[in-house]
Amino acid sequence: MLQRLVDDLKTSSADALRLSALAIALGLAGFLTVGFICAAIFVAVLPAYGLVVACLADAAVFVVVTLILTAWYQVDQHAARRHALEAEKSALSAALTDPAVLAIGLQVVRTIGVRRLLPLLAIGGIALGLASVRHAEAPDHVD
Repeated sequence: MLQRLVDDLKTSSADALRLSALAIALGLAGFLTVGFICAAIFVAVLPAYGLVVACLADAAVFVVVTLILTAWYQVDQHAARRHALEAEKSALSAALTDPAVLAIGLQVVRTIGVRRLLPLLAIGGIALGLASVRHAEAPDHVD
């Protein structure tokens, strides 16, 4: 089970690194493209309408690009939150149904003893309850 978690971490970090490099390259290419489009608009509008209107036309292009990128970011962030929540639920269920984890838990109970373990479990239960209440009050909802 631990090896699977390590493999998942390696895979997810490699994917994140690859996607980050691709996003940087796409961002640079998009920035250059928008820059050349704005230069073309500026050159086309300047003789006909003047300097102020040409600058405002370029600003309008940048506003549209910014709005598109903001919407894209919000959609991507929502999908990432949903994926993380699903992965967290599946990892927890896999850990709780693993026979090795149950055997280790029984061995811990035998070694430490029930009388010494009860206060630790009570403190852990209180901490888990407080964490779940705090998590339930968070404004981020996944639909």
